[in-house]
Amino acid sequence: MTDKKYPSPEEVQKEFEEFVQKRFGNNVKVVSHAMPGPLAEGPKDIEMENEKTKEFLINIENFNLKPKEVKAHLDRFVIKQDEAKKALAIAVCDHYNHVKQCIDTPQNDTDEYAKQNVLILGPTGVGKTYLVKQIAKLIGVPFIKADATRFSETGYVGANVDDMVRDLVTQANGDIDTAKYGIIYIDEIDKIASPVGLSGGKDVSGRGVQSGLLKLMEETEIDLSSGNDMKSQMQAFMEIQSTGKLKNKVINTKHILFIVSGAFSKLEDVVKNRMNQNGIGFSASLERHLPDDDLLSNVTTEDLSEFGFEPEFIGRLPIRVACQKLHANDLMAILTESEGSILNQYRKAFKAYGIDISFEDDALREIAERSYHEKTGARALMTVTEAALRKFKYELPSTPVQFLNVTKAVITTPQAELERILTTESQDKTDQVREDISLFEVEFFEKHGITIGFSDEATQRVGKESATNEESIHNFCTKLLFGYEHGLNLIRQNTGQTSFKLGVEVVEAPQTALEQMIIGSYKSLRH
Repeated sequence: MTDKKYPSPEEVQKEFEEFVQKRFGNNVKVVSHAMPGPLAEGPKDIEMENEKTKEFLINIENFNLKPKEVKAHLDRFVIKQDEAKKALAIAVCDHYNHVKQCIDTPQNDTDEYAKQNVLILGPTGVGKTYLVKQIAKLIGVPFIKADATRFSETGYVGANVDDMVRDLVTQANGDIDTAKYGIIYIDEIDKIASPVGLSGGKDVSGRGVQSGLLKLMEETEIDLSSGNDMKSQMQAFMEIQSTGKLKNKVINTKHILFIVSGAFSKLEDVVKNRMNQNGIGFSASLERHLPDDDLLSNVTTEDLSEFGFEPEFIGRLPIRVACQKLHANDLMAILTESEGSILNQYRKAFKAYGIDISFEDDALREIAERSYHEKTGARALMTVTEAALRKFKYELPSTPVQFLNVTKAVITTPQAELERILTTESQDKTDQVREDISLFEVEFFEKHGITIGFSDEATQRVGKESATNEESIHNFCTKLLFGYEHGLNLIRQNTGQTSFKLGVEVVEAPQTALEQMIIGSYKSLRH
């Protein structure tokens, strides 16, 4: 029995091109690229990757952060959410201390350990994603964010939950030894709940996804070569071409930390109903009057199950924490105190055009108030600020303006303020041109004993032409009136005139204008 002969990469390429040509004609072109990933790596690339892995493992082995240190780091970027910061700091420190012990003494890796996966509840824009990103950045581990809505039950159209782990490996540049200690963050987890519907049965659309996540969050091995995406399939095919077989690459999820979050907008109602049903007497009255901000902090497993999560799924998320809604004062603090404030972004954006920008407190309060009414948390800060400053970004870079002071009026009436600034700038520019021309007129008199004066129309034209030529007023006028002292002196001898008004015709055609003035002086002699 002979070995099966596989087509060469060139034959595959040609066959694929022919298929595309027949299917799409000349509307689609096939461009060949070198295959990404390990097959394209040379010895130096592999050596560099090994060094990165070694360096990463050393960092994990030296992990010594304390929960208070992690929270202090988060305080620099995220306003409020103290309880969420504390819970995350403890969970992360416990998790990576355990990972550190397993690396130091591999025999401990077989010990029973309940992984501290985290569930974060809270409305949109309160900093859930930002918290997790900053933690991953602090520790220096691979991190990916995924939306639960992109996944579907295995066998149906949509992404498979296993793809998250493959994405994590990609984020780690294909380094499995690094990726297996990373963080996977899943947002909008509330969208895969399967609450009881009107028919009395559960909506099963999200149950399959919950089941798929169960093993991932606990411990399972994911085959990295069995992805449904084209890249995975092509890499597998090319590996078979080059080696004659497919190497089985797997990653264990035991030490991957899973953090999930969602807005859970209807969960408050579930908590209220449970409290009303269970409460009797004075204590029940207190519970029923809990502020909305505190309702999610009182969520129980029963509430989450009623909301539509399977008990087994809830059990994989032992750490639960609620983020609080942000009020106007909190949004003001985000602008003024957070190291991640969007004001830094605007300072850099305007600075790129040579414009320094500053914000008055009244303007920041107005931004915070308007953002609060948007009801999208900190995300609204960008929405409100961009709406106010968009026209300034467009107009000012093309003007000589070098400083923008953002007042409350800029936020409330941006168009009117922009027009005022442009008008003021135009007037200031005209005043500066007049001043510079006056200095030139004085210098001309001191050198030649002849008094000259530009008309208003000529002054405006000098300002425009000098700006177009990117010249100073002095240099432009010097070139413009080159040799004028001789012509004007001749006119003075003919007529006795010592003062000359220079009109716009001098700026448009200086030599022609001077010749006409000289001719006129001779005509006056005849009379």
